[in-house]
Amino acid sequence: MKEWWIQVGLLIVPLLAVYLHIPAPNLSPALFTWRSAGSFFTFREQRIFYRDSWGAIGSSDVVILLHGFPTSSYDWYKIWDGLTQRFHRVIAPDFLGFGFSDKPRLHRYSIFEQASIVEALTRHLGLTDQKVNLLSHDYGDTVAQELLHRYEHKRAGHINIGSLCLSNGGIFPETHHPRLVQKLLKDSGIFSPILTRLMNFYLFTKGISEVFGPYTQPSEAEYWDMWTAVRTNDGNLVVDSICECKVIQYVITAARSLSILQYINQRHKHRDRWVGALTNASVPLHLIYGPLDPVNPHPAFLEHYKKEIPKSTLSVLDDHISHYPQLEDPTGFLNAYLNFINSF
Repeated sequence: MKEWWIQVGLLIVPLLAVYLHIPAPNLSPALFTWRSAGSFFTFREQRIFYRDSWGAIGSSDVVILLHGFPTSSYDWYKIWDGLTQRFHRVIAPDFLGFGFSDKPRLHRYSIFEQASIVEALTRHLGLTDQKVNLLSHDYGDTVAQELLHRYEHKRAGHINIGSLCLSNGGIFPETHHPRLVQKLLKDSGIFSPILTRLMNFYLFTKGISEVFGPYTQPSEAEYWDMWTAVRTNDGNLVVDSICECKVIQYVITAARSLSILQYINQRHKHRDRWVGALTNASVPLHLIYGPLDPVNPHPAFLEHYKKEIPKSTLSVLDDHISHYPQLEDPTGFLNAYLNFINSF
């Protein structure tokens, strides 16, 4: 029996080594085109990817798009052309740790830093004095809330926000229901590196498919584009980025604080700051909502939003639209957003 286990172990070790070193998939033609059309700027020695398209002639309006977790700026590709027909400039960064941006391992990811990256991008693009419209989704909603807080309090370097449109994000910690894989990666401490290294296309697809509606599931090619963006620069290893230190006690205490997923805990800690930014906002607010969303479920989320932020206008999409409305119903999403923009 002992010899049998030794033989199994000798077989598993090389197979596991090969599995853990499978290279990232090649970019699809669509994803390659997206990256080629973008640029990079440097923020505190980290390269940040962004798209910046010049659009409508005669308009001076600028919109900045803030993507969700765990995807990238490519989330906006289905409405990109529609936005360029209305806006003078359409801009979308990949947050640090996402998409084509750098994904440092030994790093304390935070919503505050992501907000500072967006502010730095506007300075880089010469938009310091320009009013900009923010359109956000999921993780990007929280970044937008921090940007709004800085704007309302006139913090140095703040973006001059003209309007804010949120979509299907964990705006309220009390109505947010993270998926099982998010809970495991966020709370499993020292075991998180094992979980991230075992993540593959099949498990990724199975997890993210749960936040799409049954009639709006991405194609296999679209799933591969999402997974490829995650895998670029070993991004799958920073979903729960843990300091690989030799001192085990430090690893245990640092494990949770170095995770991108700690934005969920940050939402609880800074709830008053970020929800307060919305309740006290002086700019036009709007919410585009896919009501089948299991992360921010209907009707609890929507009723809470109406109660907490009565000044905001709303667009509720069809009943079968879930957590990624800009991908599941791009026409409905775009029309809802443009109607909001044109209303003021």
